[in-house]
Amino acid sequence: MQEGIVIKSTGSWYSVQLESGERVNCRIIGRFRLDGKKLTNPVAVGDRVGLEIEEGEDGTGIIREIKPRENYVVRQSPRKKHELHLLASNVDQAVVIITIAHPKLKQGFIDRFLLMTEPYDIPTVVVANKSDLYNDGDLAVFEYLKDVYEAIGYKMILTSAATGQGVDTLEDLLKGKVNLIAGQSGVGKSSLVNRMQPDLELRTGVLSDYTGKGQHTTTFAEMYDLINGGKIIDTPGIKTLAFNHLEPMDVAHNFREFFARSEDCRFGGNCLHRNEPGCAVKQALEDEEVSPLRYENYLTLLEEVEGQNYWERNTDY
Repeated sequence: MQEGIVIKSTGSWYSVQLESGERVNCRIIGRFRLDGKKLTNPVAVGDRVGLEIEEGEDGTGIIREIKPRENYVVRQSPRKKHELHLLASNVDQAVVIITIAHPKLKQGFIDRFLLMTEPYDIPTVVVANKSDLYNDGDLAVFEYLKDVYEAIGYKMILTSAATGQGVDTLEDLLKGKVNLIAGQSGVGKSSLVNRMQPDLELRTGVLSDYTGKGQHTTTFAEMYDLINGGKIIDTPGIKTLAFNHLEPMDVAHNFREFFARSEDCRFGGNCLHRNEPGCAVKQALEDEEVSPLRYENYLTLLEEVEGQNYWERNTDY
């Protein structure tokens, strides 16, 4: 058996790079699960795997083993709501690309994305792209969001794939790391990567004139080498993020500034920070020590997760 890293996933075939640098197209036999849950894609880009080369002239392989993961980024499958979809494994950093406008930032999207990376303490950078198209109001929104997220430990930068603003800063942040790059369709993710490293030639698209929304240009996940020694895992554009595999307490524990204050709640780590007496988070909200935007997004996610009953979350049908 040989070992390698999955660098491309198309859903049915996986490209695995061996230690020698050789790439082998592989398939899987059997079903793999994640903590007992079903996966739409049991193998993710970034996975370290054991494989066997098949006999024959085509040189394809069979993935027999997935090595233990240091971390992973997972979401509810957008097509099969009772299964999970792995975005990537074994990443050093996640980068979520957004725009304040063109298309307009979807309320709550940043916090939904952070709910995927926070459980494994994956450092996450928020990049607001297309700054060349922002008006004064858009720039004010960026500054507000920057204050909110940098106050709780997330880096947020302003970039433009068109003018090059902030590109050098982003390149420095990616250097020497395995970086998951994700974002909603139409935010200019591929254009921004191409600006950093033109030889990658990632396919780009334009906004729909009718909806003002982006069209998918990346159709599968793939890992690329950067000239600065880093790597990026480029992923398809995200339309929605849902979490019916989570429990309410998972939401509470992964809003980091709320969790840090929960030890001072009357009910400690069992507090959902909603109507409980003696809640330190509610007190911090009144004292303007936590963001009302984050708290509003938290309540929305909490209500959404609670609204998905047991059978919706666990049935195989």
